[in-house]
Amino acid sequence: MRYLVTGGAGFIGSNLAFALCGERKAGVVVLDDFSSGNFKNLIDFKGDVVAGDILDRDWFDKVGQVDAVFHEAAITDTTVHDQKRMMDVNVEGFRNVLGFALEKGIKRVVYASSAGVYGNGECPMKEDQRLTPENVYGFSKAMMDNVAAAFAEAHPEVKLVGLRYFNVYGPREYYKGSAASMIYQLYLQMKAGKRPRIFKFGEQMRDFVYVKDIVRANLAALDAEKSCVVNAATGAPENFNKVVDCLNKAMGADLAPEYFDNPYGFFQLKTQADLRRAKAALNYRSEWNLERGIADYVKTLENKE
Repeated sequence: MRYLVTGGAGFIGSNLAFALCGERKAGVVVLDDFSSGNFKNLIDFKGDVVAGDILDRDWFDKVGQVDAVFHEAAITDTTVHDQKRMMDVNVEGFRNVLGFALEKGIKRVVYASSAGVYGNGECPMKEDQRLTPENVYGFSKAMMDNVAAAFAEAHPEVKLVGLRYFNVYGPREYYKGSAASMIYQLYLQMKAGKRPRIFKFGEQMRDFVYVKDIVRANLAALDAEKSCVVNAATGAPENFNKVVDCLNKAMGADLAPEYFDNPYGFFQLKTQADLRRAKAALNYRSEWNLERGIADYVKTLENKE
């Protein structure tokens, strides 16, 4: 088997590329324009790499024939406010990937959607609830889901699976800079001996999901019997105080949070996934709770230094 991972030099894409090579013993080709991905995420990668822009089509022949596509390439920085750029890369880039699948006769495409489509929606967040994105990133992902639904109806021979990622953290997010997870940002503060800074009073809740679970969800999507969009998370939200507690435990530290006022007009107070559809469609369930995930992540970070 041979797979394409778009955005494969990025955080989730690189983790997925390595898992496909290792666990699945597959041939893997990465497509990335390296605008936000980093070659260092692919050190020791045994597959092929094509440097190309998702908005072009000249990569079609360079990539060649594959058995399935994992589409991770996107602008994921929610602070980007250029609406046209966001829509071009995320939505039109996705249309290009679907065009590639049709041209090459590929029967399975797995793509990254986002919990950003729910905005401050009701929890637990269900795939069929009203989508109320609060920024253009979330809106672009909602439009990708619309494009996917229309494509799946028009081309039932292609199995198209969308995964709505919640708050992902883990190895290889180092090069995301300020867009890296809060767990990584707090780790860096604590590693420097500083008190971790979180909004008052650390009670905001997130469905934090370890990247190893996200990789498992992608691999499970290869066996989905029909096209669908499902949540990818733990289903068990935790607050930021718990994050600090887990980091202290994993790092052998004892640093109390430093609380400060939230400067943002919009801020999600809670995210939580309903995972019933993910279980039914993909037989997916989370294997990494927050404490185990952070402990594993910190071990990786400490070994990297």
